[in-house]
Amino acid sequence: MRHNQLDRELKLMLLMTENREYTVEQLCEKLKISRRSLYYYFEFFRDNGFIIEKNGTKYSLDKDSPFFKKLFKVLHFTEDEAITMRRLLDRVNDNSVHVQHIRQKLNRLYDMDILDDIVMREQVAANISTLYDAIKYRQKAILHNYSSPHSNTLSSRVVEPFMFLNGNNEIRCYELTSGMNKTFKLSRMESVILLSENWEHSDKHKQVYTDVFMFSGEEWHPVRIRMNRLAYNLLIEEYPQAFAHISQDEDKEHWTLQLDVCNYLGIGRFVLGLYDCIEVLGNDDFIAYIKNKVEEMKKSFDNQ
Repeated sequence: MRHNQLDRELKLMLLMTENREYTVEQLCEKLKISRRSLYYYFEFFRDNGFIIEKNGTKYSLDKDSPFFKKLFKVLHFTEDEAITMRRLLDRVNDNSVHVQHIRQKLNRLYDMDILDDIVMREQVAANISTLYDAIKYRQKAILHNYSSPHSNTLSSRVVEPFMFLNGNNEIRCYELTSGMNKTFKLSRMESVILLSENWEHSDKHKQVYTDVFMFSGEEWHPVRIRMNRLAYNLLIEEYPQAFAHISQDEDKEHWTLQLDVCNYLGIGRFVLGLYDCIEVLGNDDFIAYIKNKVEEMKKSFDNQ
């Protein structure tokens, strides 16, 4: 019935506006629908004022979609208004349930974890506000007098900011002079100047992800392994976040881990350390990576 379809459309909308992205397979699994139905919903969203973003194999809804802009304009505060409200709440000596709920709502909607520190410098708060605008309106900005510990220099950087990281303590930007995506710490910026120029290199913006093995990278790589009970127990003890990506096999004595990783190094160490407990099922690149590591180890023993 139509109301069941609407329920799926709303659930899909929520999934695609979370602070992460999903593949087609993951969305179909979560909603228990076919790929064909999912693409139908995508078309429905596009026809009704949504912008669907694709980053590699991952999909999300652009929060700057015309529909969202209309909705936010009616129901939401601007980021500046939200930041001001949060500061006021932090200065009020009131821990009532109502005040706590307001704080929680602001955190969910505006990702303001950094504002939990009520002694945060006002300049950092101003920088956050300016960077929010740069991301929201897709405009360039100048990171004025950015202090770099690597080059031991103080310089201004013209960038296209596109993603807050680490509780808003860092910002992911495309730097125009180097043509590279870089992560900048807000605490090292003297100030941020918003430019009137729009982004020109959005197709080159690359986010940074962190996998369950705590390795970071700009791309996801699918991996699938089959484990016995020992490997399964060790995995969930050392990397509890992996549990959501594990399914038990029909024999009840083996488990299959299927997930995306940013770097083969983390899961590679786990597999090689338990080589007699794990069967590598995919992908081809990961299988080749493991084979190469085994050959390297063999050569190191042959040379002894």
